[in-house]
Amino acid sequence: MWQFTGTTRPDFALQPGPGQESVWDYPRPPVLKPSDEQVDVSVGDIPIASSRSTLRVLETAHPPTYYIPERDVNWDALRDIHRQTFCEWKGSANYFSLARKTDPEAVGWQYRNPVAAFAAIDGHVSFYPDRVCCWVNGERVRPQPGVFYGGWITDRVVGPFKGEPGTQHW
Repeated sequence: MWQFTGTTRPDFALQPGPGQESVWDYPRPPVLKPSDEQVDVSVGDIPIASSRSTLRVLETAHPPTYYIPERDVNWDALRDIHRQTFCEWKGSANYFSLARKTDPEAVGWQYRNPVAAFAAIDGHVSFYPDRVCCWVNGERVRPQPGVFYGGWITDRVVGPFKGEPGTQHW
């Protein structure tokens, strides 16, 4: 069984090509990196968010998760739902669903008052790319495998990714 050492990419990790990143080079615990990439989120023809001032959370074995400033979110399209979870790195998260749907399925989340190491994501929101359309620099984002994860897969990153079959032990 592979054990993360924090220093080397495992043998099974894909080799990144030019302009790509390996998720196996991301640290654990995760870090925040600012991004000026164009990030867009929508449902059909309804814009949910658009920004060039996002934060990426980078964590070993996970594709990045983009956090969009609240000022760049169309809050008329969202509503709070009564759901909370806890992340060992970031703290307590609250969730949003689409305002026009009666289904309370979460499409996005936010950490209000995150732990000190992730204070910068306070006032930012992220979205599940399997529940809304997410784009980075015009490329349609593919969702991270698994029902729990919210990573954003683009051609910029290579895996394999946590959430794929057989990855529960990572």
